[in-house]
Amino acid sequence: MSDKTQTSEWNEITYTSQDNLKLYARHYSAQCSDNQAPQRPLLCLAGLTRNSQDFHKLAVHLSRNSNTPRDVFCLDYRGRGRSDHDKDWRNYSPYIEMLDTLDFMTLAELHHAAILGTSRGGIIAMLIGVTRPGAIGTVILNDIGPVIETRGLARIIGYVGKTPAPSDWDDAANMVRDMSSRFFTDIAADEWMDIARQWFMEIEGQPVLGYDIELANTLSEIDLAKPVPEMWAQFSTLSHVPIMVLRGENSDLLSLETVKEMAVRHPNLQSYLVQEEGHAPLLRDRRSLRAIDTFLAETDPSVIDV
Repeated sequence: MSDKTQTSEWNEITYTSQDNLKLYARHYSAQCSDNQAPQRPLLCLAGLTRNSQDFHKLAVHLSRNSNTPRDVFCLDYRGRGRSDHDKDWRNYSPYIEMLDTLDFMTLAELHHAAILGTSRGGIIAMLIGVTRPGAIGTVILNDIGPVIETRGLARIIGYVGKTPAPSDWDDAANMVRDMSSRFFTDIAADEWMDIARQWFMEIEGQPVLGYDIELANTLSEIDLAKPVPEMWAQFSTLSHVPIMVLRGENSDLLSLETVKEMAVRHPNLQSYLVQEEGHAPLLRDRRSLRAIDTFLAETDPSVIDV
């Protein structure tokens, strides 16, 4: 079952997981002219601690301002954003989140959809390639690949569940700037507040963490002294669909060498470098929006089938 609430720019959707959690999603409906039909829908999957708010600018652009408008769906995983927290932190795993994602795709009747996965979301996309490859029509991997760099993973482990609660929204903006400015070197001063409102949720006017702090437990089991398992086998299951890989110029999680190897192994892969950004690119700047829009338009079924 699902419930829908209309806002000015998106529909809010809540649905129930197989283990009875209420999960949240946004639907940005394609705004088509009279002689247009919506193109392949896009499903956006966020990073480890992030949620649907990350994709707002991209979703508005693709649904309203593109020459090839499309429906855009953005999910909050369990324990993130407006979705229920899980009583068992062990369920905060890519596998369980993949099952929740597939349930949503069935509910929303998304077949051969485009999937954009940021970091954790890209891992989930690769797992869908293993489990239900026919559900995928094309994939955009945002600063993630089969090889995860240890230094980037160590940085993430260092802050998840350890970030102090900001005292107000100005404090939140300063916190985000202090944590990110060395990787994101071209962000205007007035943008940090907007980015902070993506990172944090709001309760009674105050910023609060946008994820269940128990999520940190899943990272405590990672032994950084051992190599991070690679996902080349999972990546290979996407060989039947076009792929675009976005890499932040200052990324510490996805290396240029991995992107080059991905291009060697995949017959239909495009790569795009997001300049002056780190992990993970924010998908807010005009060049990135245009690159994603162009890739999706070029890989829509109506284009490929011609």
